[in-house]
Amino acid sequence: MSKLSKVVIVGRVNVGKSTLFNRLSSDVKSITFDYPGVTRDFIKDDVCWQNKCFELIDTGGVSLKKTSDEILREVRQKALEVVKDSDIVLLVCDGKIGVVDEDRDISKLLHKLGKRVVLVANKIDSQLEEAKQYEFQKLGHKDIFSISAQHGRGIGELLDHIAEHIPETKKIDVKEDICKIVLLGKPNVGKSSLLNTLLNQERAIVSDVPGTTREPIHEKIRFFKGDIQITDTAGVRRKRSVKEELETFMVKTSFKALKGANVVLLLVDASVGRLSDQELKLAFYAFENHKALIILFNKYDLISDELKEQWKFNLAPYKYFMKKVETMNISCKDGKNIGKVLKKVDAVWKRYSQTFSNEDLTLIFKEALQKKPLFHNTIPLAVRAVKQLATAPITLLIIANVPVWFGPSQLGFFDNILRKNFKLKGVPIKYLVRKKG
Repeated sequence: MSKLSKVVIVGRVNVGKSTLFNRLSSDVKSITFDYPGVTRDFIKDDVCWQNKCFELIDTGGVSLKKTSDEILREVRQKALEVVKDSDIVLLVCDGKIGVVDEDRDISKLLHKLGKRVVLVANKIDSQLEEAKQYEFQKLGHKDIFSISAQHGRGIGELLDHIAEHIPETKKIDVKEDICKIVLLGKPNVGKSSLLNTLLNQERAIVSDVPGTTREPIHEKIRFFKGDIQITDTAGVRRKRSVKEELETFMVKTSFKALKGANVVLLLVDASVGRLSDQELKLAFYAFENHKALIILFNKYDLISDELKEQWKFNLAPYKYFMKKVETMNISCKDGKNIGKVLKKVDAVWKRYSQTFSNEDLTLIFKEALQKKPLFHNTIPLAVRAVKQLATAPITLLIIANVPVWFGPSQLGFFDNILRKNFKLKGVPIKYLVRKKG
């Protein structure tokens, strides 16, 4: 399988790069918002057109002017790095405003790099507006397309042109059993630092400024003989703390990423000494949505013996839950236990994907009721059979005498029995109860 050609979208802020990316991409969506510099880290997706497939990459808005803003410098650096590694660059400009100095600066740089450039004049909604686009020719790029990413005008012609200049390739089919991990947590707990460390590259922008990561970043890691997809997400704060509409979008994309994952790595700042209400809610939410869960206590290098005792005291009320999930102490700063994270993920993924014998499950449940019968108004609960319906998450069907009697406490009883018989730490179980199978 040949490597897919890379098509990179670049341009100054607020010219519609992310809108174009969303128009071309079918699976990954970039946040679009009428606010400068929404996109920071680059995001990507595989796009196919006329039997030609390519990797499409959206970058943050670029300004070549000197700036003291560390994040803006990082955005520019990331964008330039992917441009240098590209096969085709889509230089997006605002067709309504016309050419501005920042467009000229970016255009000059692309000429110096010798890249194949397609100039895309966006926000052109009519032929009358298209007729005014002669000024873009002065930037010296042979291929110029007038489009409206928002309304789809000119998109087919643009894709035809891209397809003409890339080799014929087929999209790599993603295996259904690939382990999908999502990094979740409050702002500034080290999610992006962990992603960069696991990838061994500066993939995500890391800053002390809360909310640096704004949209999910997806990457694949080869681990042993399998692939792992890992997704970094925007930090999630308490709902009442989220006041800006942009942050609301960011939080929604984080929860969407969680729902598409198998394993959640919940990062916590260990130096705080306690789990916040929001972190507890995130942990419960992940487990209740049947996602395997590993809680990573980051910044463990900052922990004193006194703080360790404080952690034990503060976690004691949640012992019933903590004993079900995997935990690990790490430090993204000094690398403590980072090399063990993927091994832990692999172990949890295998538990999450395991298959049981229906006969064994039925026997375990029936024996449990013989040792400790459960009653509803003096009438005993009875289990006829137990069947496993699925893995990842493990889904069990209980055939019972009266299904409505099997509430949370009764299912909790059987859940504890299962965990005593099988290694299920970090793994939630989904239960269905029916009268007939």
